Amino acid sequence: MTVSKALPNDLIDGLLAHYKKPEDLIGENGLLKQLTKALVERALEAEMAEHLGHDKHEPVKNATGNTRNGKSRKTLKGDFGELPIEVPRDRAGSFEPQLIPKHQTRWTGFDDKVFSSCRWQALNAQRIH
Repeated sequence: MTVSKALPNDLIDGLLAHYKKPEDLIGENGLLKQLTKALVERALEAEMAEHLGHDKHEPVKNATGNTRNGKSRKTLKGDFGELPIEVPRDRAGSFEPQLIPKHQTRWTGFDDKVFSSCRWQALNAQRIH
């Protein structure tokens, strides 16, 4: 079971430093979309590191000599609209992303998961204060 940790307030304050209106958060180029892209791409990089057995720019540690081989572009479609992302590739073509599988472009239910998580965080924050 994964234990959830509250995000540091200074991180949230920094993310919301330029917030003035709802579009800044949930608009076409809003913070949620930018944050989603960054988190998805970082998670895919972590999956690749796990797959290969080494981080980027580290010596190859797997017996096959398989290494990173750039990235491919993919556009996710869902409740949030369209989100262009970059998916890492490996030379052997054996990397199978878990977060967003190969050939999948529809990513439904994401907004519901994010907003329910945000509501849970807000309720916990209210209980603490």
